[in-house]
Amino acid sequence: MERERQALVVCSDKSMGIGITILDIDTGRSLLHIPTCASPPRGLVCLRNQFLVASQAHKHGSVGGGSIFIWALNKPQPPLRNYPLEAVGPLSCTKDGIYLAGGALSGNAYLWEVTSGKLLRTWRAHDKGLNSVIFSGDDSLLISSSDDGMIRVWSMISLLDVEDSGSLPSLFRYSSEHKSSITGLLTAAGLSGSVLVSSSLDGSCKVWDCVSGRLIQTLVYPLAITAIVLQQGERILFSGSMDGTIFANKIDIELEEGSSVMTMDRPTELKGHNGAITALTFSHSGLISASEDCSICVWDVISRMTIRRFNHHKGAVTNVAVIPQSSLLSASNRKRVSNCFNVCLLDKYPQQASSSSGTITHLSLCQLYKEKQTSSALQLTDSLSRHISDMEKEDMPMAMQMKAETTIENRLWAIEMAKQVMEINKQVQSQLVDLMQCRLLCPPGTDSPATTKRKKLKIENSQEGEQP
Repeated sequence: MERERQALVVCSDKSMGIGITILDIDTGRSLLHIPTCASPPRGLVCLRNQFLVASQAHKHGSVGGGSIFIWALNKPQPPLRNYPLEAVGPLSCTKDGIYLAGGALSGNAYLWEVTSGKLLRTWRAHDKGLNSVIFSGDDSLLISSSDDGMIRVWSMISLLDVEDSGSLPSLFRYSSEHKSSITGLLTAAGLSGSVLVSSSLDGSCKVWDCVSGRLIQTLVYPLAITAIVLQQGERILFSGSMDGTIFANKIDIELEEGSSVMTMDRPTELKGHNGAITALTFSHSGLISASEDCSICVWDVISRMTIRRFNHHKGAVTNVAVIPQSSLLSASNRKRVSNCFNVCLLDKYPQQASSSSGTITHLSLCQLYKEKQTSSALQLTDSLSRHISDMEKEDMPMAMQMKAETTIENRLWAIEMAKQVMEINKQVQSQLVDLMQCRLLCPPGTDSPATTKRKKLKIENSQEGEQP
Protein backbone atom coordinates (compact mmCIF):
# COMPACT_ATOMS: atom_id res chain seq x y z
CA MET A 1 0.00 0.00 0.00
CA GLU A 2 1.32 3.41 -0.98
CA ARG A 3 2.04 5.67 1.96
CA GLU A 4 0.18 8.95 2.23
CA ARG A 5 2.14 11.96 1.08
CA GLN A 6 3.32 14.24 3.86
CA ALA A 7 3.91 17.97 4.18
CA LEU A 8 6.41 19.87 6.31
CA VAL A 9 5.27 22.87 8.36
CA VAL A 10 8.02 25.41 9.11
CA CYS A 11 8.01 28.79 10.81
CA SER A 12 10.42 31.34 12.23
CA ASP A 13 10.42 33.74 15.18
CA LYS A 14 12.19 36.60 13.39
CA SER A 15 9.23 38.56 12.05
CA MET A 16 5.44 38.34 12.00
CA GLY A 17 5.61 38.94 8.26
CA ILE A 18 7.46 35.68 7.59
CA GLY A 19 4.53 33.51 8.60
CA ILE A 20 4.21 29.74 8.19
CA THR A 21 5.26 27.85 5.08
CA ILE A 22 4.02 24.33 4.30
CA LEU A 23 6.27 22.36 1.93
CA ASP A 24 6.05 19.09 0.02
CA ILE A 25 8.70 16.96 1.75
CA ASP A 26 9.53 15.06 -1.43
CA THR A 27 9.99 18.07 -3.71
CA GLY A 28 10.37 21.12 -1.50
CA ARG A 29 7.52 22.81 -3.39
CA SER A 30 5.52 25.32 -1.38
CA LEU A 31 1.98 24.03 -0.83
CA LEU A 32 0.60 26.80 1.37
CA HIS A 33 1.75 30.02 3.00
CA ILE A 34 0.07 31.36 6.13
CA PRO A 35 1.00 35.01 6.80
CA THR A 36 1.44 36.77 10.14
CA CYS A 37 3.18 34.34 12.45
CA ALA A 38 6.39 34.44 14.48
CA SER A 39 6.52 31.49 16.85
CA PRO A 40 9.27 30.83 19.44
CA PRO A 41 10.92 27.39 19.76
CA ARG A 42 8.43 24.65 20.66
CA GLY A 43 5.59 27.12 20.19
CA LEU A 44 3.86 25.36 17.26
CA VAL A 45 1.54 22.33 17.54
CA CYS A 46 -0.91 20.61 15.21
CA LEU A 47 -4.34 19.61 16.55
CA ARG A 48 -5.61 16.33 15.07
CA ASN A 49 -3.99 17.21 11.72
CA GLN A 50 -6.77 19.77 11.27
CA PHE A 51 -5.59 22.94 13.01
CA LEU A 52 -2.27 24.69 13.52
CA VAL A 53 -1.80 26.45 16.86
CA ALA A 54 1.12 28.85 17.35
CA SER A 55 2.13 31.13 20.18
CA GLN A 56 3.45 34.47 18.98
CA ALA A 57 6.88 35.78 19.94
CA HIS A 58 6.01 39.37 19.08
CA LYS A 59 3.33 41.66 20.49
CA HIS A 60 0.27 41.72 18.33
CA GLY A 61 -2.66 43.66 19.68
CA SER A 62 -2.52 42.42 23.26
CA VAL A 63 -1.84 44.60 26.29
CA GLY A 64 -0.03 41.74 28.00
CA GLY A 65 2.01 40.99 24.90
CA GLY A 66 0.70 37.46 24.52
CA SER A 67 -1.22 35.91 21.64
CA ILE A 68 -2.03 32.43 20.35
CA PHE A 69 -3.29 32.01 16.79
CA ILE A 70 -5.27 29.02 15.50
CA TRP A 71 -5.64 28.24 11.78
CA ALA A 72 -7.90 25.67 10.15
CA LEU A 73 -5.76 23.83 7.60
CA ASN A 74 -8.65 23.09 5.24
CA LYS A 75 -10.25 26.54 5.22
CA PRO A 76 -8.69 29.69 3.71
CA GLN A 77 -9.73 32.13 6.43
CA PRO A 78 -8.09 34.41 9.02
CA PRO A 79 -6.86 32.76 12.24
CA LEU A 80 -8.73 32.59 15.49
CA ARG A 81 -6.82 35.13 17.59
CA ASN A 82 -6.51 34.45 21.31
CA TYR A 83 -4.97 36.83 23.84
CA PRO A 84 -3.97 35.23 27.16
CA LEU A 85 -2.96 37.23 30.20
CA GLU A 86 0.72 37.10 29.27
CA ALA A 87 3.01 35.98 26.48
CA VAL A 88 3.00 32.19 26.16
CA GLY A 89 6.00 30.39 24.66
CA PRO A 90 5.98 26.57 24.46
CA LEU A 91 2.75 24.74 23.62
CA SER A 92 1.63 21.12 23.67
CA CYS A 93 -1.63 19.26 23.10
CA THR A 94 -3.03 15.85 23.95
CA LYS A 95 -3.31 13.28 21.17
CA ASP A 96 -7.06 13.77 20.90
CA GLY A 97 -6.57 17.53 20.63
CA ILE A 98 -8.93 18.29 23.51
CA TYR A 99 -6.43 19.85 25.91
CA LEU A 100 -3.83 22.52 25.15
CA ALA A 101 -1.04 23.44 27.60
CA GLY A 102 1.21 26.48 27.48
CA GLY A 103 4.10 27.92 29.48
CA ALA A 104 5.04 31.55 30.10
CA LEU A 105 8.31 33.35 30.80
CA SER A 106 6.99 34.22 34.26
CA GLY A 107 6.95 30.53 35.25
CA ASN A 108 3.17 30.26 34.99
CA ALA A 109 1.51 27.37 33.16
CA TYR A 110 -1.91 27.30 31.48
CA LEU A 111 -4.28 24.48 30.55
CA TRP A 112 -7.22 24.99 28.16
CA GLU A 113 -10.02 22.77 26.92
CA VAL A 114 -9.84 23.53 23.21
CA THR A 115 -13.35 22.44 22.22
CA SER A 116 -14.97 24.83 24.73
CA GLY A 117 -12.18 27.40 25.08
CA LYS A 118 -12.27 27.14 28.88
CA LEU A 119 -9.12 27.97 30.81
CA LEU A 120 -9.24 25.02 33.18
CA ARG A 121 -6.17 25.83 35.24
CA THR A 122 -3.43 28.41 35.60
CA TRP A 123 -0.73 27.93 38.22
CA ARG A 124 2.83 28.80 39.17
CA ALA A 125 4.70 25.82 37.71
CA HIS A 126 8.34 27.02 37.91
CA ASP A 127 10.45 29.75 39.46
CA LYS A 128 11.99 30.51 36.05
CA GLY A 129 10.51 30.81 32.57
CA LEU A 130 9.06 27.67 31.00
CA ASN A 131 10.80 26.56 27.82
CA SER A 132 9.05 23.25 27.11
CA VAL A 133 5.79 21.47 27.93
CA ILE A 134 4.74 18.02 26.72
CA PHE A 135 2.16 15.36 27.55
CA SER A 136 3.16 11.79 28.32
CA GLY A 137 2.43 9.04 25.81
CA ASP A 138 -0.91 8.17 27.42
CA ASP A 139 -1.76 11.84 28.14
CA SER A 140 -1.97 11.11 31.88
CA LEU A 141 0.95 13.40 32.78
CA LEU A 142 2.00 16.94 31.85
CA ILE A 143 5.75 17.54 31.93
CA SER A 144 7.25 21.02 32.07
CA SER A 145 10.79 22.37 32.12
CA SER A 146 12.41 25.73 32.74
CA ASP A 147 15.51 27.80 32.08
CA ASP A 148 17.10 26.77 35.39
CA GLY A 149 17.26 23.08 34.38
CA MET A 150 14.30 22.02 36.50
CA ILE A 151 11.86 19.36 35.20
CA ARG A 152 8.47 18.90 36.86
CA VAL A 153 5.82 16.25 36.22
CA TRP A 154 2.15 17.01 36.90
CA SER A 155 -0.73 14.55 37.04
CA MET A 156 -3.60 15.41 34.70
CA ILE A 157 -6.00 14.12 37.34
CA SER A 158 -4.74 16.82 39.69
CA LEU A 159 -4.83 19.52 37.01
CA LEU A 160 -8.41 18.70 36.02
CA ASP A 161 -9.70 18.48 39.57
CA VAL A 162 -12.12 21.43 39.56
CA GLU A 163 -12.65 21.28 43.33
CA ASP A 164 -9.01 22.30 43.83
CA SER A 165 -8.75 24.65 40.83
CA GLY A 166 -7.89 27.60 43.06
CA SER A 167 -4.91 25.89 44.69
CA LEU A 168 -1.55 24.68 43.41
CA PRO A 169 -1.89 21.23 41.81
CA SER A 170 0.04 18.45 43.48
CA LEU A 171 3.47 17.82 42.00
CA PHE A 172 3.84 14.21 40.86
CA ARG A 173 7.59 14.27 40.25
CA TYR A 174 10.48 16.68 39.76
CA SER A 175 14.19 16.67 38.90
CA SER A 176 17.04 19.14 39.06
CA GLU A 177 19.77 16.93 37.58
CA HIS A 178 20.48 19.24 34.62
CA LYS A 179 22.85 22.13 35.30
CA SER A 180 21.61 24.46 32.57
CA SER A 181 18.53 25.36 30.53
CA ILE A 182 16.39 22.52 29.18
CA THR A 183 16.22 22.47 25.38
CA GLY A 184 14.02 19.47 24.69
CA LEU A 185 11.60 16.95 26.21
CA LEU A 186 10.11 13.82 24.66
CA THR A 187 8.43 10.65 25.90
CA ALA A 188 8.49 7.01 24.85
CA ALA A 189 7.03 3.71 26.02
CA GLY A 190 9.37 1.84 28.36
CA LEU A 191 9.44 -1.34 30.41
CA SER A 192 7.52 0.12 33.36
CA GLY A 193 5.41 2.68 31.50
CA SER A 194 6.26 6.11 30.19
CA VAL A 195 9.91 7.12 29.73
CA LEU A 196 11.08 10.73 29.53
CA VAL A 197 14.12 11.98 27.62
CA SER A 198 15.49 15.47 28.31
CA SER A 199 18.26 17.54 26.76
CA SER A 200 20.10 20.60 28.02
CA LEU A 201 22.65 23.24 27.19
CA ASP A 202 24.85 21.51 29.77
CA GLY A 203 25.77 19.04 27.00
CA SER A 204 23.82 16.06 28.29
CA CYS A 205 20.69 14.05 27.55
CA LYS A 206 19.02 12.07 30.32
CA VAL A 207 16.55 9.19 30.21
CA TRP A 208 14.05 8.92 33.08
CA ASP A 209 11.33 6.63 34.35
CA CYS A 210 8.33 8.98 34.64
CA VAL A 211 6.58 7.05 37.42
CA SER A 212 9.47 6.45 39.80
CA GLY A 213 11.63 9.38 38.72
CA ARG A 214 14.58 7.01 38.38
CA LEU A 215 17.43 8.20 36.15
CA ILE A 216 18.01 5.38 33.67
CA GLN A 217 20.75 6.74 31.42
CA THR A 218 22.90 9.83 30.93
CA LEU A 219 24.44 10.70 27.57
CA VAL A 220 27.32 13.18 27.65
CA TYR A 221 28.32 15.24 24.60
CA PRO A 222 31.17 17.68 23.90
CA LEU A 223 28.71 20.42 22.85
CA ALA A 224 25.53 22.00 24.15
CA ILE A 225 22.44 20.12 22.93
CA THR A 226 19.72 22.30 21.39
CA ALA A 227 17.10 19.82 20.07
CA ILE A 228 16.27 16.11 20.28
CA VAL A 229 14.06 13.53 18.57
CA LEU A 230 13.68 9.78 19.05
CA GLN A 231 13.41 7.13 16.36
CA GLN A 232 10.87 5.07 18.27
CA GLY A 233 11.27 1.70 16.57
CA GLU A 234 15.06 1.56 16.78
CA ARG A 235 15.44 3.44 20.09
CA ILE A 236 17.92 5.80 18.44
CA LEU A 237 18.16 9.28 19.96
CA PHE A 238 19.19 12.07 17.58
CA SER A 239 20.59 15.12 19.41
CA GLY A 240 21.24 18.39 17.59
CA SER A 241 24.07 20.53 18.91
CA MET A 242 25.17 24.14 19.02
CA ASP A 243 27.56 23.89 16.04
CA GLY A 244 25.11 22.03 13.74
CA THR A 245 26.34 18.48 14.39
CA ILE A 246 23.66 15.86 15.02
CA PHE A 247 24.64 12.98 17.31
CA ALA A 248 22.99 9.55 17.11
CA ASN A 249 22.99 7.23 20.15
CA LYS A 250 21.25 4.03 21.14
CA ILE A 251 19.39 4.59 24.40
CA ASP A 252 18.70 1.93 27.03
CA ILE A 253 15.00 2.28 27.78
CA GLU A 254 14.51 -1.33 28.92
CA LEU A 255 16.98 -1.35 31.81
CA GLU A 256 15.86 -3.29 34.85
CA GLU A 257 14.91 -1.70 38.15
CA GLY A 258 17.81 -0.18 40.04
CA SER A 259 20.27 -0.01 37.13
CA SER A 260 21.55 3.06 35.31
CA VAL A 261 24.34 3.84 32.87
CA MET A 262 26.39 6.82 31.79
CA THR A 263 27.36 6.82 28.13
CA MET A 264 30.47 8.70 27.07
CA ASP A 265 31.32 6.63 23.98
CA ARG A 266 31.75 8.48 20.70
CA PRO A 267 28.32 8.64 19.00
CA THR A 268 27.59 8.59 15.28
CA GLU A 269 27.74 12.12 13.86
CA LEU A 270 25.63 13.68 11.10
CA LYS A 271 27.13 16.82 9.59
CA GLY A 272 25.24 19.04 7.14
CA HIS A 273 24.52 22.33 8.91
CA ASN A 274 26.67 25.35 9.70
CA GLY A 275 24.56 26.70 12.56
CA ALA A 276 22.90 25.46 15.71
CA ILE A 277 20.16 22.87 15.27
CA THR A 278 16.82 24.48 16.11
CA ALA A 279 14.35 21.64 15.49
CA LEU A 280 14.24 17.90 14.73
CA THR A 281 11.39 15.61 13.66
CA PHE A 282 10.67 12.44 11.65
CA SER A 283 8.72 11.76 8.46
CA HIS A 284 8.24 8.81 6.11
CA SER A 285 11.30 10.04 4.20
CA GLY A 286 13.57 10.07 7.25
CA LEU A 287 15.00 12.46 9.82
CA ILE A 288 14.32 16.18 9.28
CA SER A 289 16.54 18.85 10.81
CA ALA A 290 16.38 22.65 10.81
CA SER A 291 19.19 25.05 11.65
CA GLU A 292 20.03 28.67 12.34
CA ASP A 293 21.82 28.66 8.97
CA CYS A 294 18.31 28.84 7.39
CA SER A 295 18.54 25.32 5.94
CA ILE A 296 16.38 22.22 6.32
CA CYS A 297 17.83 18.75 5.67
CA VAL A 298 16.15 15.40 5.14
CA TRP A 299 18.38 12.49 6.23
CA ASP A 300 18.38 8.81 5.43
CA VAL A 301 18.62 7.31 8.93
CA ILE A 302 20.32 4.12 7.73
CA SER A 303 23.15 5.64 5.69
CA ARG A 304 23.17 8.85 7.81
CA MET A 305 23.42 10.84 4.56
CA THR A 306 21.50 13.94 3.43
CA ILE A 307 18.97 13.03 0.73
CA ARG A 308 17.31 16.43 0.36
CA ARG A 309 18.06 20.01 1.37
CA PHE A 310 15.83 23.09 1.41
CA ASN A 311 16.79 26.69 2.03
CA HIS A 312 14.45 28.86 4.07
CA HIS A 313 15.52 32.29 2.84
CA LYS A 314 13.08 34.10 5.10
CA GLY A 315 15.01 33.30 8.27
CA ALA A 316 16.09 30.61 10.69
CA VAL A 317 13.42 27.98 11.33
CA THR A 318 12.34 27.62 14.97
CA ASN A 319 9.61 24.99 14.56
CA VAL A 320 8.92 22.07 12.23
CA ALA A 321 5.98 19.67 12.11
CA VAL A 322 4.91 16.90 9.74
CA ILE A 323 1.26 16.59 8.63
CA PRO A 324 -0.58 14.58 5.93
CA GLN A 325 -1.04 16.50 2.72
CA SER A 326 -4.70 15.45 2.80
CA SER A 327 -5.12 17.89 5.72
CA LEU A 328 -4.69 20.81 3.34
CA LEU A 329 -7.34 22.45 1.24
CA SER A 330 -6.79 21.52 -2.39
CA ALA A 331 -5.79 24.60 -4.37
CA SER A 332 -7.15 23.12 -7.61
CA ASN A 333 -10.75 22.35 -6.72
CA ARG A 334 -11.15 24.10 -3.35
CA LYS A 335 -12.87 20.97 -2.08
CA ARG A 336 -13.94 21.37 1.51
CA VAL A 337 -12.66 18.60 3.74
CA SER A 338 -15.10 17.34 6.35
CA ASN A 339 -14.27 18.55 9.82
CA CYS A 340 -15.91 17.09 12.91
CA PHE A 341 -13.58 18.74 15.41
CA ASN A 342 -14.16 22.36 16.38
CA VAL A 343 -12.11 24.85 18.37
CA CYS A 344 -13.32 27.83 20.38
CA LEU A 345 -11.84 31.15 21.45
CA LEU A 346 -9.54 30.49 24.40
CA ASP A 347 -10.57 32.13 27.65
CA LYS A 348 -8.32 34.75 29.18
CA TYR A 349 -9.42 34.06 32.76
CA PRO A 350 -10.39 30.80 34.45
CA GLN A 351 -14.12 30.45 35.03
CA GLN A 352 -15.56 29.85 38.47
CA ALA A 353 -16.85 26.29 38.39
CA SER A 354 -20.41 25.83 39.65
CA SER A 355 -21.54 22.56 41.15
CA SER A 356 -23.09 21.46 37.87
CA SER A 357 -20.14 22.46 35.71
CA GLY A 358 -17.80 20.79 38.15
CA THR A 359 -19.67 17.50 37.76
CA ILE A 360 -19.49 17.79 34.00
CA THR A 361 -15.74 18.34 34.12
CA HIS A 362 -15.23 15.32 36.36
CA LEU A 363 -17.33 13.09 34.15
CA SER A 364 -15.47 14.28 31.10
CA LEU A 365 -12.24 13.32 32.82
CA CYS A 366 -13.57 9.86 33.65
CA GLN A 367 -14.55 9.39 30.02
CA LEU A 368 -11.11 10.58 28.88
CA TYR A 369 -9.38 7.88 30.93
CA LYS A 370 -12.04 5.18 30.51
CA GLU A 371 -9.77 3.10 28.30
CA LYS A 372 -6.57 3.97 30.17
CA GLN A 373 -7.25 2.45 33.59
CA THR A 374 -4.20 0.20 33.26
CA SER A 375 -1.74 3.06 32.81
CA SER A 376 0.95 3.40 35.45
CA ALA A 377 -0.12 6.93 36.39
CA LEU A 378 -3.76 6.02 37.04
CA GLN A 379 -3.63 2.54 38.52
CA LEU A 380 -1.52 1.70 41.55
CA THR A 381 0.47 -1.25 40.20
CA ASP A 382 2.46 -3.63 42.35
CA SER A 383 5.74 -1.96 41.45
CA LEU A 384 4.37 1.50 42.30
CA SER A 385 2.99 0.20 45.58
CA ARG A 386 6.40 -1.15 46.50
CA HIS A 387 7.97 2.15 45.50
CA ILE A 388 5.63 4.11 47.79
CA SER A 389 6.26 1.65 50.62
CA ASP A 390 10.01 2.08 50.26
CA MET A 391 9.69 5.87 50.29
CA GLU A 392 7.55 5.71 53.44
CA LYS A 393 10.24 3.70 55.18
CA GLU A 394 12.74 6.42 54.29
CA ASP A 395 10.27 9.08 55.46
CA MET A 396 10.23 10.77 52.04
CA PRO A 397 7.53 13.45 51.43
CA MET A 398 6.99 12.17 47.87
CA ALA A 399 5.19 9.14 49.33
CA MET A 400 2.44 11.40 50.65
CA GLN A 401 2.15 13.13 47.28
CA MET A 402 1.81 9.85 45.39
CA LYS A 403 -0.79 8.65 47.91
CA ALA A 404 -2.68 11.90 47.32
CA GLU A 405 -2.78 11.14 43.60
CA THR A 406 -4.34 7.75 44.39
CA THR A 407 -6.91 9.44 46.63
CA ILE A 408 -7.92 11.75 43.76
CA GLU A 409 -8.26 8.75 41.46
CA ASN A 410 -10.55 7.04 43.97
CA ARG A 411 -12.61 10.21 44.20
CA LEU A 412 -13.10 10.23 40.43
CA TRP A 413 -14.12 6.58 40.52
CA ALA A 414 -16.67 7.41 43.25
CA ILE A 415 -18.06 10.25 41.11
CA GLU A 416 -18.50 7.88 38.19
CA MET A 417 -20.28 5.38 40.44
CA ALA A 418 -22.52 8.17 41.77
CA LYS A 419 -23.47 9.03 38.21
CA GLN A 420 -24.58 5.46 37.56
CA VAL A 421 -26.58 5.38 40.81
CA MET A 422 -28.32 8.63 39.81
CA GLU A 423 -29.26 7.12 36.47
CA ILE A 424 -30.75 4.07 38.22
CA ASN A 425 -32.68 6.35 40.58
CA LYS A 426 -34.12 8.24 37.63
CA GLN A 427 -35.35 5.00 36.07
CA VAL A 428 -36.90 3.85 39.36
CA GLN A 429 -38.61 7.22 39.85
CA SER A 430 -39.99 7.04 36.32
CA GLN A 431 -41.44 3.60 36.95
CA LEU A 432 -42.98 4.78 40.25
CA VAL A 433 -44.63 7.73 38.49
CA ASP A 434 -46.08 5.40 35.85
CA LEU A 435 -47.42 3.10 38.57
CA MET A 436 -49.04 6.01 40.44
CA GLN A 437 -50.70 7.27 37.26
CA CYS A 438 -52.03 3.80 36.57
CA ARG A 439 -53.56 3.57 40.03
CA LEU A 440 -55.16 7.00 39.70
CA LEU A 441 -56.77 6.00 36.40
CA CYS A 442 -58.10 2.70 37.80
CA PRO A 443 -60.43 2.97 40.87
CA PRO A 444 -59.99 0.45 43.70
CA GLY A 445 -61.56 -2.94 42.96
CA THR A 446 -61.15 -2.59 39.18
CA ASP A 447 -58.51 -4.03 36.97
CA SER A 448 -55.97 -1.95 35.16
CA PRO A 449 -56.05 -1.88 31.34
CA ALA A 450 -53.02 -4.15 31.22
CA THR A 451 -54.62 -6.67 33.63
CA THR A 452 -57.88 -6.61 31.68
CA LYS A 453 -56.00 -7.29 28.45
CA ARG A 454 -54.15 -10.23 29.97
CA LYS A 455 -57.41 -11.76 31.29
CA LYS A 456 -59.06 -11.35 27.88
CA LEU A 457 -56.15 -13.10 26.12
CA LYS A 458 -56.27 -15.92 28.70
CA ILE A 459 -60.00 -16.48 28.08
CA GLU A 460 -59.55 -16.46 24.30
CA ASN A 461 -56.71 -19.00 24.54
CA SER A 462 -58.73 -21.30 26.79
CA GLN A 463 -61.69 -21.14 24.39
CA GLU A 464 -59.47 -22.05 21.46
CA GLY A 465 -58.18 -25.04 23.44
CA GLU A 466 -61.74 -26.35 24.10
CA GLN A 467 -62.68 -26.36 20.41
CA PRO A 468 -62.51 -29.87 18.81
